[in-house]
Amino acid sequence: MSNSKINAAKGRRYSAKEKAEIVAFVDKVNADKGRGGQSAAAKKFKISPLTIASWIRSGVGGTEAFAISSNSASGPISRKLAKLQALHEQISRAERELGKMKTQFNALKAAL
Repeated sequence: MSNSKINAAKGRRYSAKEKAEIVAFVDKVNADKGRGGQSAAAKKFKISPLTIASWIRSGVGGTEAFAISSNSASGPISRKLAKLQALHEQISRAERELGKMKTQFNALKAAL
């Protein structure tokens, strides 16, 4: 076996800062678009979506939802709490977006 094949199997190692930046990018895309952050990060940074998913599950980037599950045993309750937190954040984003749309709607309606 050649050296290039041996080295290729090892993969690239990412620093904690790089991981946090990539997870922050995922969070930003998800906040802006509601979903698709992981796929966008995989394309942009040329990283496997599975790698990004494992970083998110392990709490890289310090997002509050995953800090809950990393502070306790990663049992079913902590996973549910993390999912509840993520859903709460998604609902909050949707409500803010709805509020903006209602404001625009009312302004256009008043202009008629």
